[in-house]
Amino acid sequence: MAIVRPLNKFTTSLLTTLFNKLGDDDWKPMYLDNSEIKQYKEKCEPSWKPSKKSTYQKQFKRKKEAASEKLMAKNRHLMEDGLNISLGEWVFVTTHDIHRIRLIAGDEESILSGDQKNCMAADGFEEDPAQNRKMRHYTVNFGPQHPAAHGVLRLLLELNGEEIVRADPHVGLLHRGTEKLIEYKTYLQSVPYFDRLDYISMMTNEQCFALAVEKLLNIEIPERAKWIRTLFAEITRIMNHLMAVLTHAMDVGALTPFLWGFEEREKLMEFYERVSGARMHAAYIRPGGVHQDLPLGLLDDIYQWATQFSDRIDETEELLTENRIWISRTQGIGVVSAAEALNLSFTGVMLRGSGVPWDIRKSAPYDAYDQVEFDIPVGVNGDCYDRYLCRIEEFRQTLRIIHQCLNNMPAGPICVEDYKISPPPRAAMKENMESLIHHFQLYSKGYAVPPGETYTAIEAPKGEMGVYVVSDGSERPYRVHIRAPGFAHLSGLDALSRGHLLADAVAIIGTMDLVFGDVDR
Repeated sequence: MAIVRPLNKFTTSLLTTLFNKLGDDDWKPMYLDNSEIKQYKEKCEPSWKPSKKSTYQKQFKRKKEAASEKLMAKNRHLMEDGLNISLGEWVFVTTHDIHRIRLIAGDEESILSGDQKNCMAADGFEEDPAQNRKMRHYTVNFGPQHPAAHGVLRLLLELNGEEIVRADPHVGLLHRGTEKLIEYKTYLQSVPYFDRLDYISMMTNEQCFALAVEKLLNIEIPERAKWIRTLFAEITRIMNHLMAVLTHAMDVGALTPFLWGFEEREKLMEFYERVSGARMHAAYIRPGGVHQDLPLGLLDDIYQWATQFSDRIDETEELLTENRIWISRTQGIGVVSAAEALNLSFTGVMLRGSGVPWDIRKSAPYDAYDQVEFDIPVGVNGDCYDRYLCRIEEFRQTLRIIHQCLNNMPAGPICVEDYKISPPPRAAMKENMESLIHHFQLYSKGYAVPPGETYTAIEAPKGEMGVYVVSDGSERPYRVHIRAPGFAHLSGLDALSRGHLLADAVAIIGTMDLVFGDVDR
């Protein structure tokens, strides 16, 4: 119970009399007669009446007149001004508790009901009871340090209680000006920038840029290079989906799948390291082919891993697919119809989860995808649970493609034999001067690309990854624009999260599989 401190003897005596009249069981509004107010006013006159010489006297008079006009007075007037009352017009009224003391007009007593008196606001103005019970919207910040933000995501969430009314993503916290930096590099030096876009799906980023440059150069890479690219693109797809499914499960409270699945992801990163020397930023797929041939024994190890990975998929499904907590957190959450997904420019699993069988590997095959067989898993309801099932089934379809790559891998060169585009073998550099000059020229100056422009898109693990390249005929691209799938998905977060609870926002962000290296660029 809040006790206010009066500033003079008159208000002290007046409040004391008022509280004494309130019994323990009597919580009805009580009133002081004008005679009682006058008695304490005369008793305490010297302590509360302003001095005639004081400049405060005019302010005191204006406040009395304002109170009479509005027929209301605020509690602070009583505390600051001694007593802001015109005798015969105002009386004290208290309801329910000491800290709810109010002033109302004496002649209003007969027309105010008990409910109306209880609805008088603390500042002296009347409140609507229904309005008082209504929950007002408020805004909270989600991220950018939140562990479920999957990077540096900052969300401004407008909430009505626990219900999301509006979600406003704020991006750009990881912006590095990648597209501008590429304009100052040669085409070969630009490859490492693509590793750092979606840093979960490194080689597919390189593959998209390499295909765009090869289209401008009008060259055809060897068959072995195509199969190697396809093999490692599918290995990258499993790496990405492992991260997406496992972190999604961890965000909603399932920690065990994350610990189990990362053992498999560690094996795939070792394959990266054996073929390129780097576990993440490989710079392996380059315009003209791939950097180097596969080391001995790598294909056998990939086969051994692929034969046992299907058991790991089953173990993950045992933990999640029929788990009642997982189902309750994902079914009916983040629902998007096929038409809405197309309007929001969704691609990849975000589009296929709504029932649209769109896959660039089927509709516009590149590298060796026109020579492999696989199915396109699609969802029915378009919710988080359907998108999870699509990723689980893509694990199995990717294993089909990997087995076909291992069985059909041909022998031969791994890059074009044009030494102005691909470096010559090291043995050739030791035998003739021309190869050494080509090697020096390639890595110091680069190669010129004919003038033109192209847009090349691939089916990256997160969706359609596109690169728009403009060449002016020099060794450096005139302009490069990157179409990141995560940016379009994040733009639809508001539509997916409206009407859901705050806890569901974590599940919706997890199903989008966001990485802010490519969203912010």
